[in-house]
Amino acid sequence: MVVFEKPGRDNTEAALRIALEAATARGCAIVTASNTGETVDRLLRQMAETQAAVPVVMVGQVDGFATPGENALSAPMRASLEARGVRIVTAAHVLSGAERGISRKFGGAYPVELVAHTLRMLGQGVKVCVEIAMMALDCGSIPYGEPVVCVAGTGRGADTVCIVTPGYTAGLFETKVHEILCKPGLYGNG
Repeated sequence: MVVFEKPGRDNTEAALRIALEAATARGCAIVTASNTGETVDRLLRQMAETQAAVPVVMVGQVDGFATPGENALSAPMRASLEARGVRIVTAAHVLSGAERGISRKFGGAYPVELVAHTLRMLGQGVKVCVEIAMMALDCGSIPYGEPVVCVAGTGRGADTVCIVTPGYTAGLFETKVHEILCKPGLYGNG
């Protein structure tokens, strides 16, 4: 496992290279978190340079995540990614979704949020890798029962890559994290 000194976008190129090598070697899809599409665009450029060909699924944020009525993925970027074969998933976050609305309104912690916080003990990116794999499976964007290479980050960019076989949201605990290929060290902000 590669451990990056610090979390964040400075690790993006290295994380994407690790993800692409793993997906090519295993013959599986890459599922990547991306709000604006920038990380996926960078992945596609690496794929073009190396002539790699693996399926790519982008899991973005829901409309209204940061600003009511808006999505961070612009229409031109969406069109560009889709034209290059990327499947784009926009769905409620599996490990927060409605539960976050309840905890914000009434306080307290609820079971799904406890799962999310437990996964964050390994790093924010590990939690997101599990979450996006399940979201992609729920939407039918990846095959059931097959591992995928997941790419996520701590804030912007990518710094975490995991091999995950997701379960559906209704089968949360069927999800298996097989390997953590890279992540930031948890020294400080990670």
